[in-house]
Amino acid sequence: MSTAAVIDVTGLTKVFSGRKVVDDFDIRVPKGAIYGFLGPNGSGKTTTIRMLCGLLIPDGGQGECLGFDVLKEADQIKAQVGYMTQKFSLYEDLSIRENLDFVARMYGVRDRKARVTRALEELGLANRAKQLAGTLSGGWKQRLALAACLIHDPQLLLLDEPTAGVDPKARRDFWDEIRRLSKAGVTVLVSTHYMDEAVQCDFIAYIAYGKKLIDGPAADIPTMVGLTTWRVAGPELGALEERLKTMQGVLQVARFGAVLHVSGTDTAALEASVRQLEAEGGQQWSLQPAGLEEAFIYLMTGARDNFAIDSPVAA
Repeated sequence: MSTAAVIDVTGLTKVFSGRKVVDDFDIRVPKGAIYGFLGPNGSGKTTTIRMLCGLLIPDGGQGECLGFDVLKEADQIKAQVGYMTQKFSLYEDLSIRENLDFVARMYGVRDRKARVTRALEELGLANRAKQLAGTLSGGWKQRLALAACLIHDPQLLLLDEPTAGVDPKARRDFWDEIRRLSKAGVTVLVSTHYMDEAVQCDFIAYIAYGKKLIDGPAADIPTMVGLTTWRVAGPELGALEERLKTMQGVLQVARFGAVLHVSGTDTAALEASVRQLEAEGGQQWSLQPAGLEEAFIYLMTGARDNFAIDSPVAA
């Protein structure tokens, strides 16, 4: 992965109806990186992606994407970016091949017929080339949408919730393709709700209600947040969960199947509470590294909804 920045913006801001949907956003994305946007619905992820790829002009901030000014050179950015939207946006009454040919025409792709054929082969679509897009399952529609994004050989892929509504096998296949593209030098910016996808990203930015809460290498995020986490298994976890919420050092308790993850930032206070409960017996306790999901839950507890009724109107 190159250290050269494909995206380098500071202070990016967008206002709708007097509200800052994106508020003073900074990001630097190295070439070839897979960079994940993690955050709840309405957090500003889609708006940020659209500003980065030239579909929306920021109301404030500055910087470059692919070497072009995000404020002044949106058309040049759009020509070199592949953008996959949340909703399938190709023509359902056209075949797979016809859709790809149409997109290739729009981008003025040279040797269009050969490029479409190559796209069909690369994404495993060749045997379905004549099938109408509207008859495809979610996973195959996703694969077609990705092929369309790649038809003009973009340097940057912006993927907005690309695996929503598809089965686990299709998601795995999709991420295999993303990793292949990253190794080939394509930079990928992807928004996702899935923690098992987030861990596949090289870097992650947590975004909530228009603000970036934290960003950095995916493996470092829990340490950057400063969480200590204990895992507890055993009987009567419901009652234990309620009790834990009142104890010193416990900032959050999250249920993961048949176990609880108990987290806090005051390591000593949290351990004292754990040892007290451990001495009483009944459950099995173990210290474990905090994960991305614990970090995400913790960060969200302090985030403020910029569209809440009592939120101040942005200037």
